[in-house]
Amino acid sequence: MKTNLFFALLFCPFFLLAQISDPVATEVWEPTARVITPGQGQAPPSDAIVLFDGRHLDHWQATDSSAAKWSIAENAMTVVPQSGGISTKKSFGDCQLHIEWRSPAVVKGEGQLRGNSGVFLQSRYEVQILDNYNNKTYSNGQAASVYKQYIPLVNACRPPGEWQTYDIIFKAPSFNADGIKIASGSLTVLHNGVLVQNHVEVMGTTEYIGFPKNKAHGKAPLFLQDHGDLVSYRNIWIREL
Repeated sequence: MKTNLFFALLFCPFFLLAQISDPVATEVWEPTARVITPGQGQAPPSDAIVLFDGRHLDHWQATDSSAAKWSIAENAMTVVPQSGGISTKKSFGDCQLHIEWRSPAVVKGEGQLRGNSGVFLQSRYEVQILDNYNNKTYSNGQAASVYKQYIPLVNACRPPGEWQTYDIIFKAPSFNADGIKIASGSLTVLHNGVLVQNHVEVMGTTEYIGFPKNKAHGKAPLFLQDHGDLVSYRNIWIREL
């Protein structure tokens, strides 16, 4: 078995490292990366949990744990205004999330009242969904913002009625046994394949009024917001990291 590079660097004196001339000495063969099958087209990778495939809401529930009340048609689920947001039945921590969304083709309202919804990691940390195609609002509340915390690097919105994608890498915050945050979370977001949040530090919970809070918690559900607009979702999958 080849020498583990980490332990070689840790225990080998510097003067010996300087004399290494064989490339084999720095090869690491164990452990090996786990093999998965990447998705083809819109298919998820083989190790993903499919949260919505266009057929049913079995992975989702209302916030009071009753059945999710959103509608399903043409392989998409759509917010039923005033029915409330929906959460996954399963809780998650660090994750890679893929989600596709669409604001209504018929434009109504402006600013925050136009195609508004939101993706909440651990039910607390929101990546904003909003129709910001030729629609101005406050910059830290536009589409792909970490709501009220980070402005997206660019506006990558497609026109109303067209499907859009978010690919999100989320690192959950850590808390010690006393409930004190010992490591902040982070978010990386690609909007329609464009990097818009580059490993930003999550300051705390998403708050409409006031500053972020950092109350201790563990894994928690993914939450999709009912903001009163007919926003649709499809092809949602998640990889636990």
